[in-house]
Amino acid sequence: MELNLTQIPRVKTLTKEVFLRDYFRPQKPVVIENCIEDWPAFEKWDLEYMKKIAGDKEVPLYDDRPVKHDEGFNEPHAKMKMADYIDLLKSEPTKYRIFLWNVLKEVPILQEDFTYPNFGIRLMKGLPMLFFGGRNSHTFMHYDIDLANIFHFHFAGKKQCILFSQSESKHLYKIPHSLITREDIDFDAPDFEQWPALKNAKGHIARLQHGNVLYIPEGYWHHMKYITPGFSMSLRAVARKPKNFLRAVYNIFFMRYYDNFMRRRKGQEWIDWKNEEAVKRTNDLMRTA
Repeated sequence: MELNLTQIPRVKTLTKEVFLRDYFRPQKPVVIENCIEDWPAFEKWDLEYMKKIAGDKEVPLYDDRPVKHDEGFNEPHAKMKMADYIDLLKSEPTKYRIFLWNVLKEVPILQEDFTYPNFGIRLMKGLPMLFFGGRNSHTFMHYDIDLANIFHFHFAGKKQCILFSQSESKHLYKIPHSLITREDIDFDAPDFEQWPALKNAKGHIARLQHGNVLYIPEGYWHHMKYITPGFSMSLRAVARKPKNFLRAVYNIFFMRYYDNFMRRRKGQEWIDWKNEEAVKRTNDLMRTA
């Protein structure tokens, strides 16, 4: 048995008016296949170019090890020069990923290679973020702390994206005081005997290749798997729904600090409690549904 996933609609191009009407206002994901051919990045951005332009930069790396109590919020697991990391990506499978690497801060010249598209909503121009990964590396199922609307531009290689709306959280074994689900769930081949609530979850799936843009509606859960080595850039816009905006404020200014405080105070006991509570709360919701 597989997850209940429908293919995300794909369009060749998309006008601002159609995007707002058919996808943004109803909060539905879409893949735009031909959107950035006029960007210099469309032709220039590949792994070798990134190695050339940013090879001397030290980059933070993350893998899929379980969250530990003595690690801070989004604390990297390792660091490496970009040139060495790209050599690693091209030579062998690696679970190391680059996560939320700010283009403007780290390599400002890269901003000359792209423009901010007009989708009819205001993008946060100070936060263009790059993401890299090796073959078969993946993120945990998570949603972003600010519940932003995300435009995910993919370069080099192929990537699989699984999305769930916030309405499906009750089926996903969400970790309390956190932005992730249980880390031991394999969303490629879930064990429904261990995680029976997943049978009720209804989500979306798409595969991205060079030049594709995925619109991820605000607050959507997403699980990213690199089929081949590659990288992407995300642009974002603030959450517009009042409920999501207030949750974003809570996450940014309270939740993450409370979680870090409890990790320091309770140690691994806090992490273990959250993992157990995720199962208990999901099972309770299943019984009352």
